[in-house]
Amino acid sequence: MATSFGASNTAAIKKDPNLEIQGYDGLRKKMSFCSNSLVLSKKIQFLANPSAHNSGFSIRAVSTPVKPDTVVEPKRSKVEIFKEQSNFIRYPLNEELLTDAPNINEPATQLIKFHGSYQQTNREERGSKSYSFMLRTKNPCGKVSNKLYLAMDDLADEFGIGTLRLTTRQTFQLHGVLKKDLKTVMGTIIRSMGSTLGACGDLNRNVLAPAAPIVRKDYLFAQQTAENIAALLTPQSGFYYDMWVDGERIMSAEPPEVTKARNDNSHGTNFTDSPEPIYGTQFLPRKFKVAVTVPTDNSVDLLTNDVGVVVVSDENGEPQGFNIYVGGGMGRTHRNESTFARIAEPLGYVPKEDILSAVKAIVVTQRENGRRDDRKYSRMKYLISSWGIEKFKSVFEQYHGKKIEPCRELPEWEFKSYLGWHKQGDGGLFCGLHVDSGRIKGAMKKTLREIIEKYNLNVRITPNQNIILCDIRRAWKQPITTALAQCGLLHPRYVDPLNVTAMACPAMPLCPLAITEAERGIPDILKRVRAVFEKVGLKYSESVVIRITGCPNGCARPYMAELGLVGDGPNSYQIWLGGTPNQMSLARTFMNKVKLHDLEKVFEPLFYYWKTRRQSKESFGDFSNRMGFEKLQELVDKWEGPPQSLTRYNLKVFADKETYEAVDELAKIQDKNAQQLAMEIIRNHVSSQQNGKSV
Repeated sequence: MATSFGASNTAAIKKDPNLEIQGYDGLRKKMSFCSNSLVLSKKIQFLANPSAHNSGFSIRAVSTPVKPDTVVEPKRSKVEIFKEQSNFIRYPLNEELLTDAPNINEPATQLIKFHGSYQQTNREERGSKSYSFMLRTKNPCGKVSNKLYLAMDDLADEFGIGTLRLTTRQTFQLHGVLKKDLKTVMGTIIRSMGSTLGACGDLNRNVLAPAAPIVRKDYLFAQQTAENIAALLTPQSGFYYDMWVDGERIMSAEPPEVTKARNDNSHGTNFTDSPEPIYGTQFLPRKFKVAVTVPTDNSVDLLTNDVGVVVVSDENGEPQGFNIYVGGGMGRTHRNESTFARIAEPLGYVPKEDILSAVKAIVVTQRENGRRDDRKYSRMKYLISSWGIEKFKSVFEQYHGKKIEPCRELPEWEFKSYLGWHKQGDGGLFCGLHVDSGRIKGAMKKTLREIIEKYNLNVRITPNQNIILCDIRRAWKQPITTALAQCGLLHPRYVDPLNVTAMACPAMPLCPLAITEAERGIPDILKRVRAVFEKVGLKYSESVVIRITGCPNGCARPYMAELGLVGDGPNSYQIWLGGTPNQMSLARTFMNKVKLHDLEKVFEPLFYYWKTRRQSKESFGDFSNRMGFEKLQELVDKWEGPPQSLTRYNLKVFADKETYEAVDELAKIQDKNAQQLAMEIIRNHVSSQQNGKSV
């Protein structure tokens, strides 16, 4: 049993043995699992919040005062207090939205995040602040209906800045909405069968899954599971609909297994008699991210999430259960080594019928034990790092009610972009389109709308900021291809390979956390990397995964990149190396405070030595890890430019494939690649001939 109650109150009560609450079972800090109940010995009053005008009343547990010298009130962040006093994320946002001011106050700024919006200012404008709001949608699996896409396109023109942005979590971001237009925009999204509920804030964010509309059992099962998890962890108290559509519930019916899992309190997971049975008044300590995928497909950056879920199928392709990974997260703080990026680690395997219970148990473990005093350490990765996986697993199993099995063996992972034309498996086609930094604007925006509207297409957003057009008839392929090419949306073979895997966050000028440029800076940086490739003799077809963020929060997941640039000052970046092309390894800090104009001084030696010293088919990330950062730093420090001949000649050594493969096999024995060995043989031959002539 549990009322909606704050963590601090629980701690205070536990310090006074005379003050106990009957049946309280939520936010049980330091509570022994063998304690089945607490006993009521002092009166609790439930008081209406006189400031909450919109809906009903706020439930707060108020105990008889305890002597000050007997209780030390646990420290809580101010956001925890805002949540507790908000009447389930309503007050004071409901009042602030009614004022004539262009902005909202600090508590409301925190609360509107739960509704899917951030208050922003244009940091490049001088004088009085120019306030606007960014709205982020919630689209499990990246699914976007035809109706919703067209609505978002219209809203961007009428109320935004004329662009749509595709995010790294498969959602839209709509920038530049004024406060006076928020209700209109939110209402339009909701009535177009979209939502922004929980796209930001201290709760489960958008659930990722492979965006490809492939009609295959495991893909369909992964996507359905992602949608079920999203439904399970959606807030239930109605604050979102009260605020934006006057309480009208515009929702589709959820599967019965979701309702059953949410209501199941057989292991003490729920706040009973609360409008938020999973979240209570306090919701979660911080954001919470989940991704679902199938074996080999790491289009979702699986290990960067709080929870990663992988479908496990039998030899006939029938899904049987899930591997679960926990504890990933990208955010960190510069010059604070107690904050860090972390990849998820294996928790175990559950049968398919237990996945919702398992995810709920993980959420509750974090809800009850994650830190609420300092938000820098409130993500679940810090709890697992502090406890260790075995303790976390033990507590999780108490809430799950079952022992978890060991993870099943899986094949190697790879990144899949799904760009270009593909068969869906049901007779239809889908077309993946690369969108630089996810920004849909100009002629591209106009053409996409015309195609989506004309052919009544649904779309999907990928975790790499790209878009997929779905359910295309074969007869439509040619006219669609022609229209796309005319607006610059080219077949992936015509897109620079560096651009295909690159990502950047929006950063300046609207993000309040940005230290330097990311989205606006990445086009020029990629061109400079391409120029360095040409200078050191790397082929056009070769590529590295490059990700850029304007601050260390890591929205574009730079800590998984082969080359990550993280803003650490004006026109300055921290350089990270060592991620891998399949995004399954964490990069590490290589250099700090590298100025924008000095990037070539680092890139040239790194890429030159990658070309000349790599092993056969060795990626840049693997090369960086094998060489070691100390050696790489030495090479950078001593760099004086590539040999002159390298920049003047680009000669092919091999005339046929058979010779290349034969030399490549010999080269592997000597820890070289075919090009290196061939050049060594040629140089030795030339040298011997010259020596012979001189004699």
